[in-house]
Amino acid sequence: MSTLPDGFEMIVNRSLTEPILFAGLPKRLALGLWTISVCIILGLHQVWFLPIALALHALCVALTRRDPHFFEVFFRAVRHQRTLLP
Repeated sequence: MSTLPDGFEMIVNRSLTEPILFAGLPKRLALGLWTISVCIILGLHQVWFLPIALALHALCVALTRRDPHFFEVFFRAVRHQRTLLP
């Protein structure tokens, strides 16, 4: 079955290798998106923003399904200091 000798195999739970998602998005992104959306909708009484927030959520879910680490890499690239090549 396996080419490894006895004692060199280990069962790894899926939760250790997959990111934690909240409503289909990484927790940090989902909480940030909906916190800002609720503040705009309830605090400023701008109900027209609800369809925009739902569309943003659907777009982000589609990107997360395509690549679960998309936003992790995106946020790291945005934070990365730009350097000029010699």
